[in-house]
Amino acid sequence: VQLQASGGGLEQAGDSLRLSCAGSRLTFSTYTMAWFRQAPGKEREFVAGVSLSGRSTHYADSVKGRFTISRDNAKNTAYLQMDSLKPEDTALYYCAFDQRFSDYAPSRPSDYYYWGQGTQVTVSS
Repeated sequence: VQLQASGGGLEQAGDSLRLSCAGSRLTFSTYTMAWFRQAPGKEREFVAGVSLSGRSTHYADSVKGRFTISRDNAKNTAYLQMDSLKPEDTALYYCAFDQRFSDYAPSRPSDYYYWGQGTQVTVSS
């Protein structure tokens, strides 16, 4: 299994950014996936998760209403659309996959076995 996260960058507060996570060497549609982030000196935290089909999603309170998670199983790619960015969104963003869940995406990092390498998002005020 290989996961490649991309799309990070340097943005100003209020801007938008879309992260992508491309999977290879896996049957993409059989993996629940989530996005996590980790800021310097802080623990890795859950951002958003999506079920196998893409119909069920949930978000951390800090990003609810601003971020949208989605997946395209035909393209083996998941996305995180980030709108109304804030400086506190600055972090290294990771995508994570696991096959043990179906109708929901858990929010603990320990629930995920496969991880992408991370993509940096920096938001200036």
